[in-house]
Amino acid sequence: MLGAASFVGFIPVRDVAVARGFYEGVLELRVLEESPFALVLDANGTMLRVTPVPEFAPQPYTVAGWAVPDIRAAVRALAGKGVQFAQYDGMSQDEAGVWTSPNGDRVAWFKDPDGNTLSLTAFG
Repeated sequence: MLGAASFVGFIPVRDVAVARGFYEGVLELRVLEESPFALVLDANGTMLRVTPVPEFAPQPYTVAGWAVPDIRAAVRALAGKGVQFAQYDGMSQDEAGVWTSPNGDRVAWFKDPDGNTLSLTAFG
């Protein structure tokens, strides 16, 4: 039923102004609209609604991610803007924080200002 419908992503935040600085300024997503209900961004044709919530606790898992063609270039570019990539115990990540999965996909994780875990993935 929803196979032909457009997907809309949601990310909860405490402070939309701080989130806007990150998502627009650092990640370079284009702002489509800002209202009391959400900061609406264009994530390469997918609507991303960064939504203020009254009570918030970041979860320990990835809430959103981007497929990138060159993970090393993407990590370098974001690190140059101050993004710190996570290093996880028990995972064999390289010095930049990139992990190579058993099937060859490469993944790197980072957090937004609210502590939401985001990721970059270069598939196989």
